Amino acid sequence: MPASPVIDVFSYSGGIVGPSVPMLGPVADGGTIRTGTPPGCWGPMITPKFQGGHEVTQPVAVEGAEVGDAVAIKIRKMQVTSLATASGVMAFVEGRYRGDPFVAKLCPVCGTMSPPSHVEGIGDEAIHCDVCGSEVNAFRVSNGYVIVLDREAGVSLTVSKAVAETLAGEASTFSALPELAQQHSVLTLAHADIAGLAAHMQPFLGNIGTTPSADLPDSHNAGDFGSFLIDAPHTYALTAEALAAAKTDGHMDTNSVREGAILICPVKVKGAGIYMGDMHAQQGNGEIAGHATDVSGETEVEVEVIKGLGIDGPILLQRPDDLPPMARPMTGAQKAAVKALGARYGQMEVEENGPITFIGSAANLNDATRNGLERAAAITGLPYDEILNRATITGSIEISRLPGVVRVTFLCPMPILERLGIAHLVRAQYGL
Repeated sequence: MPASPVIDVFSYSGGIVGPSVPMLGPVADGGTIRTGTPPGCWGPMITPKFQGGHEVTQPVAVEGAEVGDAVAIKIRKMQVTSLATASGVMAFVEGRYRGDPFVAKLCPVCGTMSPPSHVEGIGDEAIHCDVCGSEVNAFRVSNGYVIVLDREAGVSLTVSKAVAETLAGEASTFSALPELAQQHSVLTLAHADIAGLAAHMQPFLGNIGTTPSADLPDSHNAGDFGSFLIDAPHTYALTAEALAAAKTDGHMDTNSVREGAILICPVKVKGAGIYMGDMHAQQGNGEIAGHATDVSGETEVEVEVIKGLGIDGPILLQRPDDLPPMARPMTGAQKAAVKALGARYGQMEVEENGPITFIGSAANLNDATRNGLERAAAITGLPYDEILNRATITGSIEISRLPGVVRVTFLCPMPILERLGIAHLVRAQYGL
């Protein structure tokens, strides 16, 4: 099919990302993808037929994207459409899954794997198996809350048990589930352990990127959650080597992947297969509770193919206001002061550079940090130890998600960015 300048996506992959999921498009190189996404995490988690912890969009092919290239995803617009959501700290119900409750749920009574289900009433025990009628939710909430949202004012508020139960009665409406979404709404659970807590809203996408080269549960397309697939007792089991080769680290829960950011993603299947989902209304670094405020939302991105940029995982060009302080470009006055400082000591050359962030992921934070550093060294050609120094004095290591997704940020020499084919993006993003 000829490439289209705009592709609208309101269909979803059912919890799996990979080569078996048909792609829409292609969208033109330089074209626009507009999506409406249902919540991630809790909704799919309490819907037993899902074999992944999210409900992401059907992937879109990008014109001219070949294996070994990269695609820059420029996030132009992002807004929450849910009026309310719910979240909390999770616990598993033994006997209702095989190896991994996100991937291989089963009915404890009739034994059906990934059974169809329906909602009866509200609360933890509201999810019932269509095959035998038994209560079938594989998850419980040890401390949870319902939160109402005001996207115009950018604020939110947790509510009482009485309000939570009222919202649960109209869960699909308040969660604004898209027409083709297949998940049960997390509002059905109606937990209210925290009431009256106000919070800022700052929406971002927790799962956005390109299609991996093997079928994966969408929530496991990263090194930490992906490690649960290694030698697992279910259909999506992989070796450590196969996982490393296939994943694209789309599920990074990095709160600076928001409107105004640019995400550069590896191409591991022909056409790239851009997908997105798991919008959060807000989240602090680390996502320490394990889950944040998953919402329905609308996102618009522009795509650009970068030929021959053979990256293994994402590179992020954060918004200037999201950069760690040490990585923020200097002002004109600061540059003049640096030049004068160098002149006093005979150092006439001052490096031209720009901020760049590498995403690293692994089973734990130490290994994820090394992964991000090694990716930076491999792509830039800078010595590993020099990356350590640059990240120390001109950047930062930040936790995106526990147990193992990090951001490695530093100022990179502009000639290297030119060689990689991304200097124009860095200059435009930071006004250099």
